[in-house]
Amino acid sequence: MMRIYITSVFVDDQHKAFRFYTETLGFEKKTEIPLGEDLWLTVVSPSEPDGPELLLEPDRHPAAKQFKEALVKDDIPAASFAVDDVAAEHARLAAQGVRFVQPPTDVGPAFVAVFDDTCGNLIQIVAEKRSEQ
Repeated sequence: MMRIYITSVFVDDQHKAFRFYTETLGFEKKTEIPLGEDLWLTVVSPSEPDGPELLLEPDRHPAAKQFKEALVKDDIPAASFAVDDVAAEHARLAAQGVRFVQPPTDVGPAFVAVFDDTCGNLIQIVAEKRSEQ
């Protein structure tokens, strides 16, 4: 059986990204390994410390920067994170100064919102609607 182990988001500054993803979003550091000028730097959800890791990957490669810019230009999130309540998470993050490019929106089977991660990416938060039983 295959599982998701690590996925990544390209960031323009690993230290700034680490502060945003931990202090603002609430993730926790999992791994920090020096690799020359950069780090192998991953974060995880505190509710799933052994779950999938998010690598805060430097965007030094020109293609990475072009890719990020193209996604932002077309309003496409680079990653999507699950939350229990999009409206509550939107309020919490907005109170901390996070800039949302899409407010909480009902998209049928889920609620979504999209914010700027301060590192060159748009990030979506999503809460699936629970079926009434």
